[in-house]
Amino acid sequence: MARRKWYEELYADFGYNYENEPYVKGTEKEVDFIEKEIEFNKDLNILDVGCGTGRHLLELARRGYKNLVGVDLSASMLKRARQKASAEKLKIELIQNDAQNLNFCYEFDLIISICEGAFSLMEDDQKDFEILKGIFYALVSDGKFILTTPNALYPLSNPEKVESFDPVNMREDFELEFEDDSGRKNKLKGQQRFYLPSEISWRLKSLGFSRVEFLGSYQGKDARKHPLTEDHFEMTVIATK
Repeated sequence: MARRKWYEELYADFGYNYENEPYVKGTEKEVDFIEKEIEFNKDLNILDVGCGTGRHLLELARRGYKNLVGVDLSASMLKRARQKASAEKLKIELIQNDAQNLNFCYEFDLIISICEGAFSLMEDDQKDFEILKGIFYALVSDGKFILTTPNALYPLSNPEKVESFDPVNMREDFELEFEDDSGRKNKLKGQQRFYLPSEISWRLKSLGFSRVEFLGSYQGKDARKHPLTEDHFEMTVIATK
């Protein structure tokens, strides 16, 4: 049996404690932004890649969106999403699957992958590309893709703030300490990929996206009000097919 990746270890038993993390507190404002991008069209088919505990999908469901699908690798995270959906009597479809192996074809008007739900955690760039490719084929013509990913301009301009960043492979190594849902203390060694806007643009346009925009990424704030700079740890990418 293949050894589990660090992110598989992290999310194996983390569905409840994940929701206490500070980076999940801006969900309502993030969904405000998503709604503006799709002009509040509640008839759209929406896919969340790396949906976790379903925080964006559930908030969309609360606002009246009906055609909602989430994909995640973690059974623990999906279990928590189903519990929350059941408790509130909200309808979302949840699928356990690897984001590298999406099996959709021209089905969704909007795809989101926010807060490194799946992208940038892979151990090589080709696997990230497979995620993007699956997303492209899952979108209808003129469909929109919203992604957030670590911004390489940040560590390149602020090397003292990301001490373990390797500018050759654009990756950061880090140690993560956390308590899982069973109360066990854990320590993991993880890695994430930082991307330059030019890299993401080339990847997306080589697949066939017609337009790619880059904005800043502030948790819980409207990215349209924040042009991307080297001071943003994350960037928001909006691609139109």
